[in-house]
Amino acid sequence: MADDQHYDVIVIGTGAGGGTLAHRLAPTGKRVLILERGDYLPRERDNWDSTAVFVQGRYRAPEFWYDKHGDRFPPEVNYYVGGNTKFYGAALFRLRPEDFGELRHHGGISPAWPIRYEDLEPYYTQAEHLYLVHGRHGEDPTEGPFSAQYAHPPVEHEPRIQQLSDDLEKKGLHPFHLPIGVNLTQDGDGDATRTSACIRCDRVDGFPCLLGAKSDAQVICVDPALEHGNVSMVTGANVRRLETDPTGRTVTGVVAELTDGTVTTFRADIVVVACGAVNSAALLLRSANDRHPGGLANSSDVVGRHYMRHNNLALMAVSREPNPTRFQKTLALHDWYLGADDWDYPLGGIQMLGKSDTDQIHGEAPRWAGTVTPDLPFEVLAHHSVDFWLCGEDLPLPGSRVTLDRDGDIHLALDEKNNTAGLERLRHKLQGMLGHLGMHEHHLLPHSIYLHKGMPIGATAHQAGTVRFGDDPRSSALDVDCKAHDLDNLYVVDTSFFPSIGAVNPSLTAIANALRVGDLIAARLK
Repeated sequence: MADDQHYDVIVIGTGAGGGTLAHRLAPTGKRVLILERGDYLPRERDNWDSTAVFVQGRYRAPEFWYDKHGDRFPPEVNYYVGGNTKFYGAALFRLRPEDFGELRHHGGISPAWPIRYEDLEPYYTQAEHLYLVHGRHGEDPTEGPFSAQYAHPPVEHEPRIQQLSDDLEKKGLHPFHLPIGVNLTQDGDGDATRTSACIRCDRVDGFPCLLGAKSDAQVICVDPALEHGNVSMVTGANVRRLETDPTGRTVTGVVAELTDGTVTTFRADIVVVACGAVNSAALLLRSANDRHPGGLANSSDVVGRHYMRHNNLALMAVSREPNPTRFQKTLALHDWYLGADDWDYPLGGIQMLGKSDTDQIHGEAPRWAGTVTPDLPFEVLAHHSVDFWLCGEDLPLPGSRVTLDRDGDIHLALDEKNNTAGLERLRHKLQGMLGHLGMHEHHLLPHSIYLHKGMPIGATAHQAGTVRFGDDPRSSALDVDCKAHDLDNLYVVDTSFFPSIGAVNPSLTAIANALRVGDLIAARLK
């Protein structure tokens, strides 16, 4: 069954890449069709329930992938309008300028990008303004040049986190306000004003926002795009493959299975894939034909390869004094991002997580048995917790890859020890400071509820790199415009295009690049 309409552009996926691109194209007047595998996230009390979200995985996709040993695991993916941004922590960092060049790590080389920081900088600024990022440029000594200040002031620290910031400064370090996308208006004391959409609650990290106050792709981009008469969306459209003309140079059909089981083919002059790094690679591989026997855009044999997901540690320290903070995700530290006095290689960055609550700590209880002292019951532990996220760079390895088996199931191979030495040193840096930061020195507990129950391969929230862009068609799938080398009308705009991932959350770079590519496609449509 074929859709009887022909579109100028079809965008597959509504996350940071696809949703943003659709928003960029909406004012052009061109006919844009958005295809989303899921539906709108149900708005319900469970959105803010720790047990439902983290312990039970209520909103996680009910599917399994397979690791390199053939063992199946549930990936950390969510299929809703807005993609994984519905559940992200909205930490919207720029990559450092050095991340765009070749960087030597203890575990190998992080390759250079085909564009420079300066090429993306104007779009970083536009992305920060579009996604209502609150922050203050100039505080982080590792950040690159900026053409404009954030449009919104930083989210103010609550007293315990302000004390942490002061204590870090006393040690000669440079803590800064974490850039975060929230629709918040603060009064003189840093509290949410009466008319603010964001209420500065303790559900900021990993939860969908019941109030629509977190800057996710649905709220910021998809819903406003759909207000344009030329933009439409089909939800429940699981795109199974892309069809090409006999020459193999042009995508002619987007074949999707709808929720009622019918299969429909949609057609457009330009097709944009933004399904997430794993699913975008899987779609291209599933679309193999006589002209593209290894999958679409894959004459270089790189599609699915170089999968990255960051080396992460979620850790909970225990403050000597109570920590009544609610909105804790306001501070970050990059002093060792590119190296340290005692280490010549990058370590990565430290940032705050959302505040632990008793339900989350109960969910961790079996892993902590015998670790904490009896005089710290879980309720007390939750009231004293200070939660950190440590992020180090994962390197792109050809063998870390997405493949499909005979049944079309996704297999994900991953070297879990890839370039982890820097992250371990970063942990030791934090551990060694705890006593000076008003915390118990020996209570730095793993907080794997943020890392998919301690299964590194299941923690796919920062997935990237499977359809990399570059100047050379022999070693990349996409050109510098994120158009497939092998096809004339196929683009990929999620984090698949990353040649390297740096050590900051990838969302803002995906958003900025989608704005850049959106301008290129808009110019082409003229």
